Amino acid sequence: MLSLNNLDFANKDLLYLLVLIIPMIIWYILKQKKANAHIHVSSLSAFTNQKTTYKHYLKHILFVFRVLTIFLIIIALARPQSTDTWKNITTQGIDIMLSLDISSSMLAEDFKPNRLIAAKNVATEFISGRPNDRMGLVVFAGESFTQCPLTTDHAVLINLFSDIKSGMIEDGTAIGMGLANAVTRIKDSDAKSKIIILLTDGVNNQGEITPLTAAEIAKTYNIRVYTIGVGTIGKAPYPFKTVFGGTQYQNVDVEIDENTLAEIANLTGGEYFRATNNKSLTEIYKEIDKLEKSKIDVQEMRKKDEQFFLFILLASILLFVEILLKNTIFRTIP
Repeated sequence: MLSLNNLDFANKDLLYLLVLIIPMIIWYILKQKKANAHIHVSSLSAFTNQKTTYKHYLKHILFVFRVLTIFLIIIALARPQSTDTWKNITTQGIDIMLSLDISSSMLAEDFKPNRLIAAKNVATEFISGRPNDRMGLVVFAGESFTQCPLTTDHAVLINLFSDIKSGMIEDGTAIGMGLANAVTRIKDSDAKSKIIILLTDGVNNQGEITPLTAAEIAKTYNIRVYTIGVGTIGKAPYPFKTVFGGTQYQNVDVEIDENTLAEIANLTGGEYFRATNNKSLTEIYKEIDKLEKSKIDVQEMRKKDEQFFLFILLASILLFVEILLKNTIFRTIP
């Protein structure tokens, strides 16, 4: 049902043009008083039994159509828009920062197609499955930076996730920096449950902050850290570029500092997981998905939408019907 109550107008001043409809109506009424033809006859007996046809009563409908057409056109020119609506809702969710290792070792292909792409794909599914949670992303190698702060706009987060690739930053494995950066991004959150999921395939060998120091900071802010070590047991095929531009594979040792990752998890009340293939990595994220949820307040917004098209359409229909009736049923002969 068409209603102006829930609409706002981008060009409100044009609504003053609606006043022009009043003189139009007055002019039409005055015109009708002078529109009746007069003839002089000696007797009215021939007209006494003449009935008034429906055309006499419906002839004014053409003017009604014209007025409505002008009314709708003016409304359309004023650009009606659905109004912004804000709604505070309480939803179940937690704040989660993902801290992802993007060092060159993540290109090993014991996961398909490699560790980094497998981690991105599984994390993307995890994000899509938790629409009510605020999430963010930190990446690290030899140093760390924030790819996306906490947000409920998961489409943006997933797009930023797809842009991640190895080589974006200095190579190395600064686990402590990756964790500390994630802590900085989530520590001021108002959520009752604050989670960091840290995924790496190596041993901390760079960075000014050690992993356990970062874990102590996380504990101070009641942040639980779930750590994931990715890599098969033993050796993994790793692609090396040859001098001729090709790719040669060599089996390299898989070295994950599981003791440190487990200690980080235990210290913060989280849990350590070991993923040796794509399937186990998926199962780990499913396990984390079962975490308890806390109530958080989210302010939901609806954006303005242009609504002028409906008014233009109705005006066009009325104008067409008026022209059709005027040239058919209510056609006058000069």
